[in-house]
Formats: sequence, structure tokens, C-alpha cells
Amino acid sequence: MRRALALGALVMAGEAVFVLPFVIPRVFRPTLLEAFGIDNTQLGAAFSAYGIVAMVSYGLGGPLADRFPVRWMMVAALLCTAAGGVVFATLPGPATLWALYAGWGVTTILLFWAGLLRATRAWGGDAQQGRAYGFLDGGRGLLAAGLSTVALGVFAVALGDDPSPEDRRQALQAVIGAGIVLTVVSAALVAAFVPDDADPSPPRPAWEDVRSVLGRPLVWLQAVIVVCAYVGYKGTDDTSLLASEVLGWSEVQSAGLGTLSFWLRPVSAVAAGLLADRIGGWRTVAGAFVVLLLADLAVASGTMGPLVPLVLSGVVGTGAAVYALRGVYFALTQEAGIPLAQTGAAVGTVSVLGYTPDVFMGPLMGMLLDGAPGATGHQHLFLVLAGFAAVGLVASLAFGRLSR
Repeated sequence: MRRALALGALVMAGEAVFVLPFVIPRVFRPTLLEAFGIDNTQLGAAFSAYGIVAMVSYGLGGPLADRFPVRWMMVAALLCTAAGGVVFATLPGPATLWALYAGWGVTTILLFWAGLLRATRAWGGDAQQGRAYGFLDGGRGLLAAGLSTVALGVFAVALGDDPSPEDRRQALQAVIGAGIVLTVVSAALVAAFVPDDADPSPPRPAWEDVRSVLGRPLVWLQAVIVVCAYVGYKGTDDTSLLASEVLGWSEVQSAGLGTLSFWLRPVSAVAAGLLADRIGGWRTVAGAFVVLLLADLAVASGTMGPLVPLVLSGVVGTGAAVYALRGVYFALTQEAGIPLAQTGAAVGTVSVLGYTPDVFMGPLMGMLLDGAPGATGHQHLFLVLAGFAAVGLVASLAFGRLSR
């Protein structure tokens, strides 16, 4: 029961900390753009500000997680993120939004990310790494799907049948307020149920751990895998906008399609985690990249048109593959032979490189979508996503060959 409660707290916190910065913009992107009075490029600039700060925070946060109690680091991160949500609810201008996302880069990454993954690895032990990370991301996905479905219902009721611009702003603010409450509750659960780290790393300079990790070729390949998988994940931000601009769906229908992709996450992540414990993490990752590549090419080809079943097939294919990858790519840390005491250093090193899409994908998506309005811009975006999926497939096969 204690293990279950600890995992439950990690799952809830691991999703709640990203609800305000990313989940709400993903599901309600068309409404958010209108309420804030910004375009895709300006929103991409805010995401880029987050990514720039996050790159530094990944490198610093990893060694911190190896040396300080991860429970209290996560509690502080959640409370500070919720405080940023109060500013977010005021629907600030582009400059303030840029600064807010930069601050969230500190709270969600420096204080939180490596600690979450170290705690998850400790929970899984030596034999259940795929299961641990699969349950973490699958549980986060189930929570996100449930929350986004409830938020969609609240949003639809608040919006009404003939919404005015003010109605849209108030509906979005109601959703943001719910995200703030969820983040604060998650901080309380982490404080109550996540145990203190019983295996802190020995007192040695952090640079020695980082140097040791950097000397492992498998770590570099894992970083490439995370880059390519995360590019695919960032591409799911386009789901609701694709439905709105290409299919001509309403705001509620478009948000509903974005919500559908969330329901793929728990099934895909848990299944991938269980499969990784049986056949190996790199084989599971390679199979997911094959599915992602084919789905991206289907959308990029422009043959999907306005046919709803084909669009849903593309969403299901990309979503299932992306969330399978997210469920297991950090399980490769065990296959790379990283000691538990250097988990934070390894996670930080991989994340510095692996999450660079936080820097470039927002502006890139904005330029692709705004530069060729309509279906053409979305086709260009998915062609880029297909290219990254191909690189990820090659990297996963190389990881498997080298690890053998």
C-alpha cells in the first residue's frame, strides 16, 4: 500500500506540474490564442523561453537530485508552478507570458524533473524499470485524459452556444483555476506519501558524475532517441489546431480531438513498459518509431483530406507511438548500465540534449503553420516530424547493437 501511494503521488505530481504550462495550451490552443490575443509564433516564443531556461535547469537539476531530498524539491516546484498559474489566469500580454514560461522552466525542471525520475527508478528496482516508467507515464496519461475530459465539459458549459470573446476568456480562466488547485493538491500528496531517498549518492564533486556519464556512448544514443521522441510529442500540440483549420471543426470539437489523444497515453505507456521488461527497452522504442514514422508520413502526404476516419487514424497512430516512447525511453538508463547513485546526473545529461525541442519546436511550428496557412502548413509540419522519427529509429537500432 505504501508503494502504491508513493507511485500514485508521483504520477499525480508528474502530470500536475505540466498542466498549466503545456496541457491547457495543447487542448485549448485555438481559444487560448484568441483570449491572449497572440498568434502561433508568439506562443512558440513563450515555449522557446521555457526551453532555453530548461536546458540549463536540466544540467543543474540532475546533480541536485542526487544530493538533496527529492520529495521536498518536488513540493517546492509544485507550489511555485501553481503561483505562476495565478499570473497565467490574468491572461497577460506576450512579454509577461514569455517571462512566465521562463520561470516555469526553473520550477518544473530544476526543482522537479530529475527528482521525479530518480524516485521512479528507485521505486522500480533492478527488474522492473520498464514497468516503473511505463506506470508513471501511463498513470500520468490516464490522469491527463480524465482531467482534460472534465475540463472540456466545464469549458463547453461555460462557453455556451453563442460565445462572445469575453465568454471565451472566462471559460479559459476557469480551466486555469482548476489547474492551479490540482497542482497545490499534488504538492500535499508528495509531501505525505513519497519517501525520502534511502540511497543518496556518496559525497563527491558533481562534475565527476557528469564526466562519467558523458563517457558512455549509450547515453549519447539515448539522448538522440529522446530528442526524436520529444519532437513527435511536441507535434501533438497541433492536433486541435489541425481539426479546427483543416476539418473546420468547432472549438469544442477540436478540443475533443485533442482530448482523445490523451486517452491513448495510459494504454500505450503501460503496454510499452510491460513489453520493455519482456523484450528489452530498445526493441520497444524501435517498434514505436516505426509506427510513428508511418503515421507522420500519412498526414504529410496530404491524402487524409477531410475524411474523419482517416484523420482519427493519423491521430491514433501518432499518439500511440509517441506515448509508448515517452513511457520507456528513460528505462534505457538501466540498459545503459548507469548506477543508481548517478541517476540524476544521467537524467540531467540526457535531458539537456533530449529536450532541446522545447527550444526550437515552438518557433518552428509557428513558422511552418503561419507561413503556409491551412492544410499545407500542417503537411509541412508532419513531414518534419517524419524526418525526426526516421532518425530516432536509426538511433534505437544503434543503441541495441551497442548494448549487446
